[in-house]
Amino acid sequence: MRTALYLGKEKIKLTQADRPRVGPHDVLIKNINASICGTDVAVFQHGPGTGHKISVGEKFGHEMVSEVVEVGSENTDFKVGQRVYPYPVYAAGDPRKAGMLGGFTEYLLIKNAKLNHDLYLVPDELSNEVAAMTEPFTVATKAVKRTYPQEGESACVYGAGTIGLGAALALQHFDCKKVMVVDHSNYRLKIASKLDFETVNSAREDLKKKQLNFFGQGMSLQGTEPKVDIFIDAVGNSEILQNYLDSTIVDSRMVLVGVDNQIKEIDLLKMTFASQSLIGSGGYRPDDVETVFNIFRENKDNIGKMVTKVEPWENLVDAIKLASDPYRSLNVQVKY
Repeated sequence: MRTALYLGKEKIKLTQADRPRVGPHDVLIKNINASICGTDVAVFQHGPGTGHKISVGEKFGHEMVSEVVEVGSENTDFKVGQRVYPYPVYAAGDPRKAGMLGGFTEYLLIKNAKLNHDLYLVPDELSNEVAAMTEPFTVATKAVKRTYPQEGESACVYGAGTIGLGAALALQHFDCKKVMVVDHSNYRLKIASKLDFETVNSAREDLKKKQLNFFGQGMSLQGTEPKVDIFIDAVGNSEILQNYLDSTIVDSRMVLVGVDNQIKEIDLLKMTFASQSLIGSGGYRPDDVETVFNIFRENKDNIGKMVTKVEPWENLVDAIKLASDPYRSLNVQVKY
């Protein structure tokens, strides 16, 4: 079988490996489409030890849609031919190795596979390209759920990548009234506009002015600030966090889902007086999968717009390089 091994900064080996043998309780899946995560891009560009758990010499990739090709003699949960979403935290057998599940490896053995635990059945109406984005959408959906969104609330999402737009769509799913997406990439913002979100290129436009025009004026301990209830940072930029804290928008919540490993100093007194909430969100939970499938069903005619290109597996390195350029791409996938 084909497999891709991560060998360090800008080093990936496309090679062959033995196809796994199936035990009585196991399931063998064949990957159909694999989406490239920001994690994969980060370790390719910067090497290991960047805050992402991908080890040198290991298979990697963890966003995919797959097909059941062999079922163990005592496993009654699955049938050959079913399309499945592998839930990385459990399917990898070790939560610490979720990023090394093996989306860029042709066949994967899922030991002691259980339905709605290691593997979820993919709804028939979803294309392979959309289904391959299930994992990043679960990350985005969990981040939104952490804000406890209420009907009619307003939200601002920083980052128009797969997770950022996934968060915007999840906010819409939970009946947020106004959702704005902020980024520096006109390419990605154009796609966000096609998904009917208000957009701002904060590198070229006055962000606060556009926020005030779109959301109206809210309550703040100081100055004039927009009426935003929810902020999602899908970028991991220290300036975004600081601007939020400085705004002292009363009763607002910010969720951090983008990776930022810088140590921060926070004025807790000011944050307390403003009743601001600062929330971390890492990963996803099993109930998020069904929520994502519902979001996909609601937007099945539009979500495919997020996929920039699907390359053959043999072009994995080129695909990762394309995925690393936010001014030319959004979601990039490989297929077998």
